[in-house]
This record gives sequence, structure tokens and C-alpha cells, in this order.
Amino acid sequence: MKNQLMKMLTERKDEMIEIRRHLHENPELSFKEEKTAQYIVDFYKDKDVEMQTNVGNGHGIIVTIEGGKPGKKIGLRADFDALPIVEEADVPFKSKNEGVMHACGHDGHTAYLLVLADCLIQLKASLSGAIKIIHQHAEETPPGGAKSIMESGVLDDVDNAFGVHLFPTDPAGTVGYRSGYTMAGRSYFKLVIQGKGGHGSSPHMANDTIVAGSHFVTVTQTIISRRLNPFEMGVVTIGSFDGKGTFNVIKDRIELEGDVRYMNSKTQARIDKELHRIVAGIEEEFGVECELTYIDDYPVLFNDPEVTEVVKSSLENMNDPEIKEVKEYPKFSGSEDFAYYAEKIPSTFFFIGCKPKGVEEPYFNHHPKFDIDEDALLVAAKAVGQVVCDYYELE
Repeated sequence: MKNQLMKMLTERKDEMIEIRRHLHENPELSFKEEKTAQYIVDFYKDKDVEMQTNVGNGHGIIVTIEGGKPGKKIGLRADFDALPIVEEADVPFKSKNEGVMHACGHDGHTAYLLVLADCLIQLKASLSGAIKIIHQHAEETPPGGAKSIMESGVLDDVDNAFGVHLFPTDPAGTVGYRSGYTMAGRSYFKLVIQGKGGHGSSPHMANDTIVAGSHFVTVTQTIISRRLNPFEMGVVTIGSFDGKGTFNVIKDRIELEGDVRYMNSKTQARIDKELHRIVAGIEEEFGVECELTYIDDYPVLFNDPEVTEVVKSSLENMNDPEIKEVKEYPKFSGSEDFAYYAEKIPSTFFFIGCKPKGVEEPYFNHHPKFDIDEDALLVAAKAVGQVVCDYYELE
């Protein structure tokens, strides 16, 4: 079966590229992926599978491929939402939706998994178990789609789950893995500071929120430099400071928004505690009132060591010209809502190189000029297909 699957995937490489380009031209934002979801549903029409639509808090789709014999169940996941970015990549299949772009490779994730799933459907009689294909909406926008899909219960019978992400840090043919803590958790915060406005000539008659907010921006960085162990990973970023007013008027109200990253729950709790402590101090020091909203978005992505070792061994023993290098990746400070699957299901999430050919410094994910080497689609399909075959011990 393994050889047959790899042959089928090779023969359908052009179809993966065609699907990817169609999705790239027609991107849709998180929770608004109506046409993308319909495209996926239409792909499985008349195929011998069970399909559930509108799973979770949006357009999630679960396709179940039942094998010919009883056995374990695995989940294979690909996301399909795009980003609010104006595309600048010079490609003939540029986004037709102004201000929306597949700048993170989700079009490629969906394209490879659709074709791989179709091939597995044709070979399902050889499977001892079942495969749940998870086409997930809204990865890019919290609360995301993964959390609600897990809460729906449709994956309660899944033993292990697998997912991949396209990264342009390495050329096509490279597959990266990491065991344990792999991608950072993320929290969001918003701080509203209410003071007392006044004339710029009489600051003693006002409580200046700009000064209080500026103090907050500065002192929050001491959480990382003075409250965390130097060997801990933590980031606090103030991404928005809304304090625009008139040059000679002391603002009575400002808003700040920020982003927090961490690699374990202990660090997460420490940063949370310190932010609240700092806010309480600012209220006392500057005589202002503060309203802090702090939301934990995505948890830390933890790759189960045993499952990851299975993937690593499978890929290292793979004798295929498309897979040129299998290597350990470093921890990555970006976040990924696949972490919600991995919290409940022993899982692993690995990486597929997609650096465009002839490019020295590729544009990274979320950049307006982000692009991929489409050879990576076949690499992704074969890598995940190999893992599936070895998981079920299919030769």
C-alpha cells in the first residue's frame, strides 16, 4: 500500500498545485470561510466517507475514512483561513479579494490534505482503523477553530493526531520535527487608563494618562528582564497605544493593546500576575483608574515525545526522492491552535520547508510577499502519508 500511495500522490502533484492556486486566489478571513468550506465539501461529494459540516464555532469539516478492519483512529488536520493582508507577491494567481491573502500557507495545507485524503479513501480497505480528516476554520483569529472542535466531542475517539505547517526557512524536501514544548502559548491584553484631562499649561490640575501609559510600556519590559529566569522564554509586546489627541490637551483616556508569549504554563502565570501587579501600582502612583482585560488565547504546543519519535523514525527511514532532509527544529515563538488538539490527544505537529527556489532571504509567514515552492505540497503529502502507513504498519 505504501508504494501505491506514494505513486498516486506523485501522479496527482499537479492537482495539488491547481487546488492551492484556486484557494490562493479566493482567500477568506477567519470565521468567514463560506466559499472555501463549500469547495472542500464539494471535493468529497459522492466519495465513500462520512462528513460533518459546521463543526465547532464556524465552518469546521470532519471527514471520516473508515478502514476495512477495526483499529485505532487518527486525526489529520489542515487549516483553511486567510489573513487581512494586501498581497504584494508577484504571482499570476494573486488574491482576488482585496485586503485578504493566504500569507501563511493554509492554502497549501488544504491542497495537500485534500489529495492525500482522496488517495487514502481509495485505499481504505487496507486500513485497520479509521482516519478523521480535520479541515479546520479560523486558525488565525482567537478563540480559533480548534478549541471549539475539541469541545464538540467529534474527536473524542481519536487516539493520535498529526498536523504540519509550511515554513520558508528551509527548501522544499526538508521536514522538521521537535519533541516536547515546540511553539509558544499566546495571551492578549487590553489596558484602558482613565485619568483627568486638562490644559497642557496646567498639568497639576489633571491626571495625565499619556504619562501613566508610557510608564506602563516601559515597566512591563522589566517582567522579562527582572522577573523571569534568564533561561525562560517570555515576550511582552505593546502593539497598540491609542493616545492621539490635541497637542496642548492632556488626554483623560487612552487604550493600549498587547501580546504575550511564553513556552510553559509557569511562565504564563508569572507574566499574568506581574501585569496585574504593575497595573495596580500605576493606579496608585498616577491617581488613575485602570481596566485590564487579559485573555489566554492559545496554549503552548506540546508534541508528545512518543508520537514524535514515531514520526521522526518513520521519516528518517523513508526512501523517497522528495524527502531530502529530516532534522530537528528549534523551539518557535509563534503560536498555533493545533495546541488545543495536543492538549487532549497525544499528537505531533511538524514542519515542511517551502523556501522558494533561487531566493536567498525568503519572506516569512504573514508577510505581504510570502510565497512558497509548490514542490513542498507533494513533500507534505508524502511525509504525512508515510506516517499514516507506518502508524498502521502498512507495507
